[in-house]
Amino acid sequence: MILNLDKWPEDAVAAIDWQGEQLTYGELRDFAVKTEHLMPSRSLFFLLVENNVGGIAWTIGNICAGNVPLILNAHMDEELYKSLHELYRPPFVCVPTGMADKYPYETVATSYGYTLMKTGCEACQMNDELSHLLPTSGSTGSPKLVRHKYDNIEAAALNISTFFELTEVDRPLMVLPLYYTMGLSMVFSHLYVGATVLITNLSMTDRRFWAFMKEQHATSFTGVPYSYEILNLMRFFRMDLPDLTLLTQGGGKMPRELNLKFAEWCRNTGRRWIATYGQSECTARMAWLPSKWAVEKVGSIGIAVPNGELSLIDMEGNPITTPGVEGEMCYRGKNVTMGYASNREDLLLGDERNGFIRTGDLAYFDEDGCYYIVGRMGRFLKLFGMRVGLDECENKIKSKFPGIECACTGTDDKMLVYLTDESYKDKVKDELVARLKLVASSIEVHIINEIPKNDTGKILYTRLADK
Repeated sequence: MILNLDKWPEDAVAAIDWQGEQLTYGELRDFAVKTEHLMPSRSLFFLLVENNVGGIAWTIGNICAGNVPLILNAHMDEELYKSLHELYRPPFVCVPTGMADKYPYETVATSYGYTLMKTGCEACQMNDELSHLLPTSGSTGSPKLVRHKYDNIEAAALNISTFFELTEVDRPLMVLPLYYTMGLSMVFSHLYVGATVLITNLSMTDRRFWAFMKEQHATSFTGVPYSYEILNLMRFFRMDLPDLTLLTQGGGKMPRELNLKFAEWCRNTGRRWIATYGQSECTARMAWLPSKWAVEKVGSIGIAVPNGELSLIDMEGNPITTPGVEGEMCYRGKNVTMGYASNREDLLLGDERNGFIRTGDLAYFDEDGCYYIVGRMGRFLKLFGMRVGLDECENKIKSKFPGIECACTGTDDKMLVYLTDESYKDKVKDELVARLKLVASSIEVHIINEIPKNDTGKILYTRLADK
């Protein structure tokens, strides 16, 4: 059975949710056997999950049973659901039981708070290695999926559990969604070592969230930059959390000052702060910054995960071996996924990457081999013949004006800067003009109500103009 699930005692607790529901390793193994008989072998199904014990049971149980779930947000946009359904035509759909009435399908079974239904669509042929499907990061309007295989799950679980030094006594607090690659990788890596996942969908501003965290003695917390922005606004640094020994961050670049604040707090209180880097295309984690460098190398993504390899190539595809020279970052490892799917027929495709991927991120490494992300390869403009990095501009604005919300996009004719606070309009423009040495007419600042982001806090650049 994958993830060492048959290794742990029957009564050992695999997961607990904030509503008090529990799932033991024995129950999870039994459910995996049961699901083999709920659907024909190797069935494609849409699994619309919430962060609870049932979500873990249906996800892991079916992957173990050989069925192939597309793991989605139970509260996803209806138009996106319809688009996905038309393209992939799943024979089965599984949703939280309280939402089952919204779907006009025949009920097959109900268990762990979820209802499995038959859609009437015919069976789907799929590659034998295909284990599960996830939406691409930020794909609230895209039907493109990432195709994972069983070896990816095992590799990610081993890699992550190794560099985090996870054991069966760990009790991670999981606030990241199950349908998000980093959230799902938390489940993989902790089940792999026999730990107990504490899962919740409560807001961090909800008192019940903190009660759950304390009562269940959470030993670690994993968040995206947005998660730590919220914690910073609360009384987190004054809280009494004696069981919490590890804080980890991923899901995008964190503002330097905020990163440093948490890194120093962890160092001063005897905890570990570990920043990570990854993509859904690589089963979540590709690099990590050891806690010994958390303060000294703040902002770095660190080194490759165990059993993985990072490298840089120049514009011609030649390897870069000199520290400080920028190039496209590449990754090699068993956690690299099979490729994308854009329709039902693509689920038959084999492994198109063979363990290697060009990440699309521009980076350099230092003398210790630690990598630093500069920006995305496509996130550049050429204004008046000068190359301007949009990610770099966002970072400059946020560094100069702490707490500001901003997003930069545009064309080679003009940079567009989006802000939510009109009082900064002229200040931001003046700062960019001075820094970039450009004429003022090449920069246009727009004030919008909010910067559109996905569930994990990443900016949805294609939706900026709609705001």
